[in-house]
Amino acid sequence: MVQLLDIGNTFTRIAVWDGGDFVDLRRLPTNELEREFFGEVQSNIPRVAACVCPSVKNALSEYGIDFISAQNHHSKVDFSPVDTSTLGADRVANAIAAAEYYPLPAAVIDCGTAITLEVVDGMCRFAGGAIAPGRRLLRQALANGTAQLPEIPLTGNVPCDIGRNTVEAIRFGVDNGVVGAVREWLRILQKKYPGLTVILTGGDAGFLAPEFPDAIVADDKFTLHGIRIAGGVY
Repeated sequence: MVQLLDIGNTFTRIAVWDGGDFVDLRRLPTNELEREFFGEVQSNIPRVAACVCPSVKNALSEYGIDFISAQNHHSKVDFSPVDTSTLGADRVANAIAAAEYYPLPAAVIDCGTAITLEVVDGMCRFAGGAIAPGRRLLRQALANGTAQLPEIPLTGNVPCDIGRNTVEAIRFGVDNGVVGAVREWLRILQKKYPGLTVILTGGDAGFLAPEFPDAIVADDKFTLHGIRIAGGVY
């Protein structure tokens, strides 16, 4: 048994791999992931993690966790074509999961606090990608950077009409802007990589899915599988 952790900017997902499936799958705010979590309970279980928060990684360094990276992984993906010095572990895991489970070339769009794009080419090489703010982060930026604009909650559907008040205008602008960015990424990629497999994952995948009917919506274990494979856990 191995405990897997996907430590993101906002949320952390934790699960135990029992050799055939994930059990005890949990999701909690990353700011509540205190070191006490790694106490005596299951203290002898090996742990493999992808972490994008340096302060959290430092706080957990004494627990013998195997943190994956582009330099520390057990997979068939070749990361040498890119500069891996700042490549996030979540993006590494996504690329590995895509190469393991889906036809190549493939593009993973991970819709979370940030929206990231990971591309694995037909030779199983990591080709690069893109990073942009997600819907919540864009809303927060508007609220924090202006005097009057409020931070508005997320909704499940893409607005189809322009706003008739400030809240509707923010929603129309931000949500359609995110869809437009992803659509432009894919337009460029599909010219370079014919037959590209598009995979949506992350908390906002359901929001984007209706706009990209040809995309595959991966389940919430997708990145955890990448972490598992990167850690050499089968």
